[in-house]
Amino acid sequence: MGDERQGGTVLRTQETPASRDGGGVIKRRTALRRWRDAVRANPAGRLTLKIVVGVIGTAMVVGGLIMVPFPGPGWLVVFGGLAVLATEFAWAHHVLQFGKRLLGLWTRWLVRQSWPVRILVSVVTFAIAGAIVWASVWLTLGVNLVVEGLRFVSR
Repeated sequence: MGDERQGGTVLRTQETPASRDGGGVIKRRTALRRWRDAVRANPAGRLTLKIVVGVIGTAMVVGGLIMVPFPGPGWLVVFGGLAVLATEFAWAHHVLQFGKRLLGLWTRWLVRQSWPVRILVSVVTFAIAGAIVWASVWLTLGVNLVVEGLRFVSR
């Protein structure tokens, strides 16, 4: 049985059996937890850790939200930022769990639908993403991709 500190209380946890890689992942994880516990043991370290995790996690969430309308890993970065924040903040853990639950519900709903509905959802998703990219390029660079595309095809 191991001890794990959380919010000033000591929780009893089961020791995890060694993995196939000789326990290297487990050793790294326990070393990270020991380091975090040592930092949290000091009030200044605890505050510094919260600030650093808060800044990094917030930057990831904001950056991910900026990337959401564009093709790419926007939501993945948002969830990653929430996971970073959840290491120090209970509210972020609750938001992360809510997001996971909502994503699971959406995925299960989509899997239950017929192929035409799935195709329609995909087409609408790509159309919205394309419209956002088109509007972003037009508003930021002044280039109308539709006009340029038609000009390229007509050559």
